[in-house]
This record gives sequence, C-alpha cells and structure tokens, in this order.
Amino acid sequence: MIVTSARRVGVWTSTGYSFIRPRRLRNFSSEAEYQDGPPSVKKRPQFRDYFVTHLPSSSLHPDTRGPTSPFHKLPRSASVPHTGDTPQSPTSFQALVDRETTVVRIPLRNAKHHFGAVTARGTRPYNEDTYQAGVIDIPAFAKRPPASLTIRRNSAPRESRAADTASGDPQVFYFGIFDGHGGSECSTFLKETLHEYIQDAAAIFEVGSSLRTKQQQISGGELAAANGSLPVTQEGNRHRVGDLEKTLVQNWRRIVGGYFKRFKPPHFAYYGSESGEVPSPGYVSVEEILEYAFLRADLDFVKAQAAKRDDDLVQAERPLNDDEILHSPSLTRAPKIGGRSRFKGGSTGSIAMISTPSPTPFWHPAGPSSLLIAHVGDTRVLLCSTESGEAIPVTSNHHPSSPIEAGRLRRYAATFVTDSFGEERMSGLANTRAFGDVQSKRIGVSAEPELCRIEMGPAEYSFLVMVSDGISGTLLDQEIVDIIKEARTPEQGARDVVSFATEVTKEGDNATCLVIRLGGWERRQEGGMGSLGTKESREWRRQDATDPRRSRT
Repeated sequence: MIVTSARRVGVWTSTGYSFIRPRRLRNFSSEAEYQDGPPSVKKRPQFRDYFVTHLPSSSLHPDTRGPTSPFHKLPRSASVPHTGDTPQSPTSFQALVDRETTVVRIPLRNAKHHFGAVTARGTRPYNEDTYQAGVIDIPAFAKRPPASLTIRRNSAPRESRAADTASGDPQVFYFGIFDGHGGSECSTFLKETLHEYIQDAAAIFEVGSSLRTKQQQISGGELAAANGSLPVTQEGNRHRVGDLEKTLVQNWRRIVGGYFKRFKPPHFAYYGSESGEVPSPGYVSVEEILEYAFLRADLDFVKAQAAKRDDDLVQAERPLNDDEILHSPSLTRAPKIGGRSRFKGGSTGSIAMISTPSPTPFWHPAGPSSLLIAHVGDTRVLLCSTESGEAIPVTSNHHPSSPIEAGRLRRYAATFVTDSFGEERMSGLANTRAFGDVQSKRIGVSAEPELCRIEMGPAEYSFLVMVSDGISGTLLDQEIVDIIKEARTPEQGARDVVSFATEVTKEGDNATCLVIRLGGWERRQEGGMGSLGTKESREWRRQDATDPRRSRT
C-alpha cells in the first residue's frame, strides 16, 4: 500500500512503515512498529520559521497607519515586540475597529526585538557554525496553568494572546546552535533535520499535550530537573516507545559496538533489559523524546558515512569495516547524507525549546513558560537573572577534563592526551560528546544529550543566550551577559557579543551568538550592578587587543 501527500510518500512494507522524503530515505520505524496494521494518514509535522499572533485589525486599516496613529507600528524587524498589549484608542471609531483582530505571521529571524542571531567566520577559512530558529510542531510540554491563570486567559481580549496552533495548543518555540568540526556537513545536517527527528519521534510516540491530557509526576534522580521540580509526563503509546527504544539500543550495539555495547540511555524507560518490561505504562516525558531523537539522528548520520567509500578506496570498494571503525555497517541500509566520499568530522549542538501554558507569549512580562535544554559538546547556553543580573549557565562542557565525562569514558577510551595548550583530548577530539565523528564512536563519543528543564516564572529571566565555543572560549559568562544588557535589541546584543569576541582574540574561531528575549528584558539593567560588573575588564581587554606591542609577541 502506498500513501502519498504533498511532502512525502508512505510505503507499507513487511518491516514497517517507511517515509520517502526528498533528499533521503528514512525508515524511522522499527520492526515492532505498527504491528496492528497501517496507521491512519496524518498531516506531516511542519516546522515554521515564523510565529503567528493576533493583531488588532486597526493596525492594518489604511486610515490608522499614519505616523501619528498609535497603531502604525507592527511587530516587524524595526518595531517594538508584540506582547499583546493593545494601545488605548483615542476615538470611538478606532475602539470599534479594535474589537476585530487578525492573525499575522512574523518571521522570527527578522523580529529583532524578539530574537537575534549573528555568526562570523573569524580567522578560519570556513564557517562551520550553523543555527536554527522557528516554531516546532509538537504537543505542548508546559506545566498546566493554575486555575486563576486559566480564568484570566478565558476572559482576556483576543488580541492580548498569541494565536494557537492547529491542534489548539500554544506554539512551541525551537532554537538550535551547532558547531561543526572537520567540515560543515554534520552541522548543516543538524540544522536542517534535527527538529524533524524531534517532531517525528513525538508523532510516532503518540504523545498528547500536557495541557489537555492527564499529567503524572515521575520520580528518580536521573530525571529531576535542575530547579528541583520533577518533569511532567504526558500520555503516549508506551508499548511502541519501549519497542522503538529497545530497537535503537540494539542497533547501536550491533552496528557500532564498543562503548555502545554497554551504554544505557538515562532517560529511556527501556534500559536494555532482557525482560523488556516497560515502567509507567501510558506515559512519556519530553526528555525521553529528545534523547531518542538525538540518538536516532546520530545513528542515521553514522550509518550514512559507514556506507560510503573513501576517495582512495572507491575503485577497490573496500568496506569501512576493514578499517575497524565500526562493527558491522554492512548490516543496515543507510540514508543518503552528504557527498560521495566519507565524512569523518562531526558537530556539537544545543537546542532550546520553550512551551507556554497559555497563548501569552514567553517574552510577555506576565507569562510563565517551561524551558527545555538538550545539549551535546561545548556550545554554551546561559540565562540572565532579572533579579540579580547574574549569568546562569544551564549547560556544561563535555570535555575529557570533566569528572563526569572522564568517569563515563575512561573504561573505553584508549588514551587521554594533553595538547600543547594544556587541554586534554581523547582520540584527537576536545569533546567527549558529539554528533558524527565516526572514527571515535566505538570509544564513546556519543550524542547522548545532557537535558535540563527549567520552569520560568513571569519576568524571572531577562534573556536566553546560546553561543559556540568561539565565544565561550574567549569571553566569560558574565561578560557575555553584560554586553547584551547594554544593547537595545536582542539582535544588537548578538552582534555586539560576536564583535567583541572577534576583537579581543588573535586566533579567532567561528563565532555564533543567539539571543532570545524573555519576560524580564525591559528590566535587564536593574539586577545587581547592571552591566558595570565587567565593564572595566572589558575595556582593558579591548585596549590590550589594540595595543601594537601585542602584535610583536
């Protein structure tokens, strides 16, 4: 049976339900999936690079768009952000028109007051950094709002809320930053497809909205969030989840081997036990979805490289297994990713997803939201506290010098070496977790994400910033945050961070900075010392970088 749609072709086979998409073939299901027959045809999840919101119709009325009208400013790149606050109409005519609203699409990358992203090549010949931003099509994972908030939501005027998605849930925002090494092929793959893996996993797991289904709290130190609260589990097809997780772990063991013969993903309900028993029937956490999507994306990328031949081996057609890089790559079919020759590089990556319990956008000062971070490598994610003005890191660097990473890998890594700069490396890599890096997979270079969930209160944080190691390796966390505090918009803040980082370093790596506005943005200078805490040190670094004596050393 073949099912077609505008974006994909679904083929029912004896091994499952496969989707043929442009540019690659992906059999995202396992042998155990869809045993009860072909699934119903559903619309494919769509990732959008814009968000939708309600605006007063008077904002678009030709008589009210003059420079003296309170409605002439729309939330475009050069306007103030849309928080849902409608200006008071000076005339009865405008008050009448304001009762009508329209839904508009606002490109996220051009909304400078909401989001800013800047990337620079530095002194490198190529820029291997990539990033992504948009609205991801998955059910809401925010905690259910209290009754008081629900009452206010129902009584609030329509124009004070962002538009709901087709499913009725508030929009879930997605931001990602990826730092490639050895080439940009892996980081580009993540930019273009990682959000699809997350969407597909949520759809296959049949996850329900946290706002519309029964919620449970799950225990366990592994799953506890950084702020002490337990994550919310959502209704899902627990049997299918267990089968898919079991198959994925088995594929890692069979195809790659080495470290993956023993690894147990911490957020999988199935831990590779022979019995195959799955706890907490009927419930799935979003952390479990992310871990599955990360490991699945990495496995597909590794399989694609394993199926290729090096340029000097094309004629001989000697398989990759002869190089003892992977255990048995010939046992699987691989999607077509990249060019003809084998790609041995990789990429780090961090993503941030924000879900709100109501249509009030996460950048509104009165709106709470749930932030979920998934992190691999040494890209860095920071929050700025509105009250104290301090930089709060929510990720850690996955380096051999990390006690957690050293303990995880020392049984499998051949050697840890120290380079000329005093940094420990494993198999020539600075990162112990990364996507790709086929040569180092068997010794434990994994894409298992470090996950962190934070419940953000109204205006509790001023902004979220995501940077590649070209910035975090040069600037202190507090310096990054203080630079952004002085900017008028998130876009200007991202540009100032990249500019300062490239200015004060002589050997500049690729530098990328993403700044996401949160509810406390307007009060970003009020906490602590504002931006003065690092002002003198930044001025000294800038003068030192321009000192002519520095160029002689």
